[in-house]
Amino acid sequence: MTKQAMTPQSPAATPFKSILIANRGEIALRVMRTARRLGHGVVAVYSSADAGARHVLEADRAVHIGEALPRQSYLAIDRIIAAAKVTGAEAVHPGYGFLAENADFARACRDAGLIFIGPSPEAIDAMGNKAGAKTLMARAGVPVVPGYQGDDQSEARLAAEAERIGYPVMIKAVAGGGGRGMRVVPDAAGFAELLASARSEAQNAFGDATVILERAIADPRHIEIQVFGDRHGGAVHLGERDCSVQRRHQKLIEEAPSPAVSAALRAEMGATAVRAVKALGYEGAGTLEFLLEPGGGFYFMEMNTRLQVEHPVTELVTGLDLVEWQLRVAAGENLPLGQEAIGFAGHAIEVRLCAEDPAHDFMPQSGRIAYWAMPEDLRVETAVGAGTEVPPFYDSMIAKVIAHGATRDEARRRLTGGLARSAVLGIATNQGFLARALDHPVFAAGGATTAFVAAHGEALKRRPARDLPPPVLAALLLYVTDTAPAHRGTARHLGPPLPVPMRVEVDGAKAEIGIYRDRDGSYRIQFGDEDRCLAVEEIAAHALRFRHAGVTDTLVFARIGADLFIQQGADAIHVRDLTRAPAEIAGADGGDGRLLAAMNGRIVAVHVAAGDRVEAGQAVVTLEAMKMEHVHTAPISGIIADIGVAAGEQVTTHRLIARIETAAAG
Repeated sequence: MTKQAMTPQSPAATPFKSILIANRGEIALRVMRTARRLGHGVVAVYSSADAGARHVLEADRAVHIGEALPRQSYLAIDRIIAAAKVTGAEAVHPGYGFLAENADFARACRDAGLIFIGPSPEAIDAMGNKAGAKTLMARAGVPVVPGYQGDDQSEARLAAEAERIGYPVMIKAVAGGGGRGMRVVPDAAGFAELLASARSEAQNAFGDATVILERAIADPRHIEIQVFGDRHGGAVHLGERDCSVQRRHQKLIEEAPSPAVSAALRAEMGATAVRAVKALGYEGAGTLEFLLEPGGGFYFMEMNTRLQVEHPVTELVTGLDLVEWQLRVAAGENLPLGQEAIGFAGHAIEVRLCAEDPAHDFMPQSGRIAYWAMPEDLRVETAVGAGTEVPPFYDSMIAKVIAHGATRDEARRRLTGGLARSAVLGIATNQGFLARALDHPVFAAGGATTAFVAAHGEALKRRPARDLPPPVLAALLLYVTDTAPAHRGTARHLGPPLPVPMRVEVDGAKAEIGIYRDRDGSYRIQFGDEDRCLAVEEIAAHALRFRHAGVTDTLVFARIGADLFIQQGADAIHVRDLTRAPAEIAGADGGDGRLLAAMNGRIVAVHVAAGDRVEAGQAVVTLEAMKMEHVHTAPISGIIADIGVAAGEQVTTHRLIARIETAAAG
C-alpha cells in the first residue's frame, strides 16, 4: 500500500439524508432503527426469496435486485448502485455482512458519488487480505501469530511451511471470514485433504483460494477490540468482547467485558488497537481480533473493517449507539467522545440463535417457523416471526438475544431464563444447546476458551431428563388436538375403556403408545411398562396447561397436520404422527445405498461419477447451505449406479443425490 493510501480522508463534511441499506434481515432493521431516529430516510434492497421480509416492509422504499442466491442479488454491486441511484439515496450502509468488507463495493459507491458508510476502499484492501494485514500490523508494532503468508501457494511449499511452523497449524483463506476457508490441521497426515477443503470453500465463498498458515495456539481466548476512527485523525477503542465460544470457527456466545481481561490488559490491548487504527488512517467502525494466551500474551489475527454482529454487547456496557457513531463519522463529524469520556458499566452477554441442528453437527436448517415467542425484557435482534420462511441461501442466524446485568452472573442468569421462556417451533435451532452452554460450570466460572464446545459439546447436546417422556406428551397433544373422530376412541361399552393405539416418531425415534380418556375426564397414557394419568386444565391455540402427579405444568406447541412441535424449557421436540401413515419404505436410513440431501442447498462439487467404486464414508458431493460447505459421503461401499445432481444445481432436503449398488465389480 502506498503512503498516500494510508493517509486520512479529506476532512470535508459529507452530509446525507437518505440511506440505502445493502443488506437484509435483522442487520437491515438494526441500521434502520438508528437511521430513522436521526431523521434519515431508508431504502431496502431484496432478493426474490425476501420479497415479503420485514426489512422490505418496514423501509420507506424497496428495490428488487435479483434472485435468491447472493451472487445474483446481495452481492451484485451494479444492481445495488443502480438501486441507490433510482431511489435518490445519497449514502449506502453495507450492514455487517455480504459487501461490508468488499473494497470494490466501497470504491464503486465512491465512483458513483455515493457516501459509503464505512472505511475507505484502501483501508478495506489493506486489512481484507490476511497476509497483507499481518505484515502491516507487525510494522505498526502489533504482535502477530507466527506463520506463513507468502505468494508461493504450491501444496509442497505450504506443507513444508506447516512443518516449519509445527503442528497443529491453522489454514486460513486470505479473503475469509465467518469461519469459511478455515481449517485446523492436527498433523501432517491430514494436511493435503484439509488444504483442498479450505481452498474449495474459500474459492466458492470469496472467489479467492489463496491461504495463509498460522501456528494453532492451544486453548486461547478469542478477544476482539472495538475501535472507531474519524477523518480528522481521532481514534478510540470501546473495550473488548470475548467471543471464545464457537463452533466451526463461528461465534455462538459473545460477552463484554471478558472475564479473562484485567483493567491493565484492557488498556494495553486497547492502546495497541488504537495504534493500528492511526497507522491505517482508518475511518469508521472496526474490530481488531486477537488470540489471548492463558499467560496474557496476545496476537493479532485479523481486522474486520465493519460493525460486528456482536456489537450490541458493547452498546449495552457503554450506553452508546454504534450505528449512530458510524453515521456521524461518515457525515464528516468528529468522534462523539474522546477516549477519556468512554466508560463501562455492568456486563452483557449475547447468544446467536441459529436455525441449525446441534445433534447433527450443527447442520443448517431451513423451512417455515410455525410459532415464535421471545422475552420482552431482553434485547432481541431479529427479522423473523411466526410464518416466516427461513431460506437456505443465507446465514443460519435467525436472532440475537442479549442480556445486561450489573454483574456477569446476573446477565448470564437473565439470558438463561430468557431462553427458557423463548419458543421457536417448526425448524430445529440451537436454543437448548445455548441455554446449557450458559449454565455449564466452566462458562459460569468465566473459564470458556475456544476449546469449550469441542470439550463439552456432546454434553451440551444432551437434553435433560424430564418427569414425562416426550412420547407421552406427544400422544396427549396429538389426541386432544385431532379433529378426526375416529382417533378419539371407540364406541360406548360397559367394560373398562379401551386405549386408542398411536404410533409416533419423536426426533427420529419411533414409539408405540396407547391413550384413552377416563370417566373423570383425565387421560390415561400407556407407554412402555407404565401408565401415566394427565389432566388437561386449559388448552389454547399454542399452549397446553396440564396436571400430572399433583404438579401443574405448561408447554407451548404448534401442530401442522401430522407434524407436531413441542417446546418445554429451552428445548423443542419434533413429533410425527405415524398412526395413519402407510408402511415406510425400508432402507430410508441410507442402508439401501440411496444418498439423500440432508438439507436445502446448492451442489458446489460432485466428487464421483457413475461407475466409480466408492467406500463407505467417501465424499460423493459437497453441498453449500447457509454460507457453509457440507460434504455428503457414501452410506455404503459399492458402485455408483447413478448420480442425480450436477454442480451448481439447487436441491431440496431428501432429494436423491446418488444411488450405490453393492454388486461386486466385474
